[in-house]
Amino acid sequence: MLQELTIHNFAIIESLSLSFEEGMTVLTGETGAGKSIIIDALGLLVGGRGSSQFIRHGEDKLSLEGLFHLPSENRPLEDLLSESGIDFSDGMVVLERTVFKSGKNVCRVNGKLVTTGLLRDVGAKLLDIHTQHEHQELMQDEFHLSLLDRFASQTLSKPIQAYKATFANYKQAEREFHHFTQNERELAQRLDMLRFQEQEITAANLESGEEERLTEQKNRLVNFEKLSESLSAAYNALTGEPGGLTFTGEAMRELEAASSVTNEYRALGENVASSFYQLEDAVSEIRQALDQLEFQPDELNEIENRLAELSQLKRKYGKTIDDIIRYYEEIQLEIDQLENSEQSVGKLEEKVEEWKLKTKEQAEVLTEIRHKAARKLEKQIKQELNQLYMEKAIFEVHFVKMAEFQETGQDEVIFYISTNPGEPAKPLSKVASGGELSRMMLALKTIFSRHQGITSIIFDEVDTGVSGRVAQAIAEKIYAVSVGSQVLCISHLPQVAAMADHHFYITKQVQNDRTNTRVEKITGEEKVLEIGRMIAGTEVTKLAKQHAEEMIEQANAIKKNNE
Repeated sequence: MLQELTIHNFAIIESLSLSFEEGMTVLTGETGAGKSIIIDALGLLVGGRGSSQFIRHGEDKLSLEGLFHLPSENRPLEDLLSESGIDFSDGMVVLERTVFKSGKNVCRVNGKLVTTGLLRDVGAKLLDIHTQHEHQELMQDEFHLSLLDRFASQTLSKPIQAYKATFANYKQAEREFHHFTQNERELAQRLDMLRFQEQEITAANLESGEEERLTEQKNRLVNFEKLSESLSAAYNALTGEPGGLTFTGEAMRELEAASSVTNEYRALGENVASSFYQLEDAVSEIRQALDQLEFQPDELNEIENRLAELSQLKRKYGKTIDDIIRYYEEIQLEIDQLENSEQSVGKLEEKVEEWKLKTKEQAEVLTEIRHKAARKLEKQIKQELNQLYMEKAIFEVHFVKMAEFQETGQDEVIFYISTNPGEPAKPLSKVASGGELSRMMLALKTIFSRHQGITSIIFDEVDTGVSGRVAQAIAEKIYAVSVGSQVLCISHLPQVAAMADHHFYITKQVQNDRTNTRVEKITGEEKVLEIGRMIAGTEVTKLAKQHAEEMIEQANAIKKNNE
């Protein structure tokens, strides 16, 4: 349930904080006062598409914040928050969103930075916003399948996930098959190129680590003189007269003499003796290294040529020798496939058929579930329309089997309706009026509210195109939805306003040459006057006021009878 909403610098709203309660809340006011702007702000808060155009003129950013009470039965939301590492132990969810003039978005859930996508996923499980846009979607046949799937979500969610995974594998197998069976000329050219590359790499006789070893040998040869000078200097420093080895030997003998007098210097003498013998070994190794040191110009040329060859191969096939070796293994596999193309094509074709059969089987499962759900939906829609003075209406869910598999299966769903006795049912998009669409969508929302677990539903002028007893029926239906879910409703109908538990009056004011939206909660006489204005227009007559009072009394009686 939405408890608090704070808006800063959104469109014509400078700063606004609203507290909401359970039940049915109506927002009324003159056209253009900012009623729909509040709903737009909520839509942005729960992950709607953001734009810097929403920012109030002259400001650098807009910010939105909403506090929601987490319903205990909303298990999908709890799972999503847990998976995302978001703490909700206090049973509250705080959504925050800031949009900067640069277009940058910052989104948080319970203080944790999240992506817009995750904010949208969380928001979809907290709020269900119905706008005039959904009327337009209801007029599009391709939208009907998603509505049916929402209705059947409890039984359909796992099968459709399994189907989507299978369908993805089927399409991947198809892509592999089509790629492999391109025209023979392209395949022949590809095979020639791969064979050339294979021969070139084979002729190079590559070894892992070869480049590093050759580079080390090259450095030794290029720096021959420096190495010779350094080794000779080290040898002379140790063996010269006097040299380091001579002095160390003399120190060893003197310490041996001291140790014969007292054991106090025995350990010191042993350390020096050990150093002397190590230096002797070092002198031998340096002498050996000097003897083996030999400058070979031919060897240097060979190494440089080999390194140049390796560099050329790296430019073609990989950054390192190991990369080239891996590429060599890959092209050998592809060459094998191309050389045995008939066999490979057969295997790929079998793979396509295998995944196609699995896709078909799972698509049939989806179709069966949808047909069962459609019969239930038809029955429930009929019951809802009866209560909205469309008792003669016929509602049917028609299925068309598509020739190709789609990501949603093989079903095309179209809602059919007949509102006049004796007339055959036709596609909803062809025959429904604005008022009938409003009632149709309200019937769907009423049904979905029982299945979705969402405890906050927003209706933005759902009552468009209706009046009289139909308006009263819609008012009662919206109130019925609010018994199990918090409902926020923008309306121009006095019947809907009279049924509300809470009433916000929205006005537009100009201060310091700037327009701003103001919202106040009204009760008692103020509510009577506002409903009177909705009945009569600008001037609230005595009769209009009396009519408003009667509407409120009638609404209270209806609520009491439904308790």
